[in-house]
Amino acid sequence: MVRVLRRSGRWWMQVRLDGLVSRHGRWRRRALACALLVAAACGGEAPAPAAREGGDILVGAPVSLSGSLANEGQLTEQGYLMWQDWVNGHGGVEVAGVRHRVQLLFRDDKSRPDLASALATDLVRGSGVQFLLGPYGSDSTSAVALVAEQYQVPMVEGAGAAQAIFSHGYRYTFGVPSLTTEYMAGVIDMIAKLRPQPHTVALLSADDRFSQEVADSVRARVPDRDLEVVLNLSYPAGSTDVTALVARAAALRPDVLINSGHLAEAVAIHRAARALSLDARVFAYSVGPSTPEFVAQLGPDADYVFAGAQWSPQVRNRPQMYLTSAEYVAAYKRQFRTLSEPPYQTAQATAAGLALERAIETAGSTQPQAVRDALAHLDVVTFFGHLKFDMRGANVYKPMVVEKIQHSRLHTVYPADVADTAPAYPTPAWRARP
Repeated sequence: MVRVLRRSGRWWMQVRLDGLVSRHGRWRRRALACALLVAAACGGEAPAPAAREGGDILVGAPVSLSGSLANEGQLTEQGYLMWQDWVNGHGGVEVAGVRHRVQLLFRDDKSRPDLASALATDLVRGSGVQFLLGPYGSDSTSAVALVAEQYQVPMVEGAGAAQAIFSHGYRYTFGVPSLTTEYMAGVIDMIAKLRPQPHTVALLSADDRFSQEVADSVRARVPDRDLEVVLNLSYPAGSTDVTALVARAAALRPDVLINSGHLAEAVAIHRAARALSLDARVFAYSVGPSTPEFVAQLGPDADYVFAGAQWSPQVRNRPQMYLTSAEYVAAYKRQFRTLSEPPYQTAQATAAGLALERAIETAGSTQPQAVRDALAHLDVVTFFGHLKFDMRGANVYKPMVVEKIQHSRLHTVYPADVADTAPAYPTPAWRARP
């Protein structure tokens, strides 16, 4: 134990080394104690006392741990846990010389926006959380944003990319991911550069807010890339009964099949594409391929599939806080004892926590209004990218990348300055694959 004392106008350090284990035994303990005492007394200077410890910062997080978005929700939970463990492992968030540990309170919203809203309300009113981290999915995020606004509790979210979230003039919701307009933008731009260039697109989309906005952005973008949408169909979000939809697409023999939806739907559509011999040159899905579960469920059939990604390990930002991309990958593998690299769903959740941490430190306060104001002026680069919000609370400063599964592994293939390999193209016909 070390105590800093002031006696007779001078600073002294009192050292107690009970229980110190050393191969030098008692002599080692005495020598070290003497050395510390001499260092403290010389010149009348002493090291500054360590920051005091304050109460925990309570952060609520309603997340989809079951239901149709359970896989993505669990990846989101992983990202939040990585942030919490990092912060607490370094003594907590420092606020005006006092360190506060972070205590995350998770609740399972079962992939239901109405339940996410109810849980967020209970976290604020019943559990006394000071801040919120967002759920998975734009519909649930939208529902919780209303709660954040009602109770004036800042929420930082990493998994709600719909433009609609930021169209209500809310002041307490801040999103770190790129918006829906960017999800397939890189994919469409890349497709236009492939040779021979594809021309026809079959577009399938779930009927939730995120998926519909992504589909809208595809339809708006393709005419300028010499592409034509020849089929445009929607299905109920979470549905895995998609055979009839895929059969209609297969009948048109499109060059490109795009699905705007989530993991469960993407897996079902891809299985149906094989069963019905839909031999598109390009398969591109908005969400799904970037998760380990996509390859786990489809095996080699997952090869050649493209996806827009909020982040990949090949993105080499120069972070002003926290870890580099390479360090983040290594930390993820250690913490979750896996050989897989972290998917972007996990990374964006960690980034949400980092944004909240930096805002609290900048504000020098845990008061919601002060932290809200600090978030509004946040401007920091992390491993995930640039975290900065426009007047709506949306992050329009971070680009997305394009990933592709090749030999059952994810690779970044676009843009060229971050790609680790060129995309394999065209996709072989199903009959030519094992």
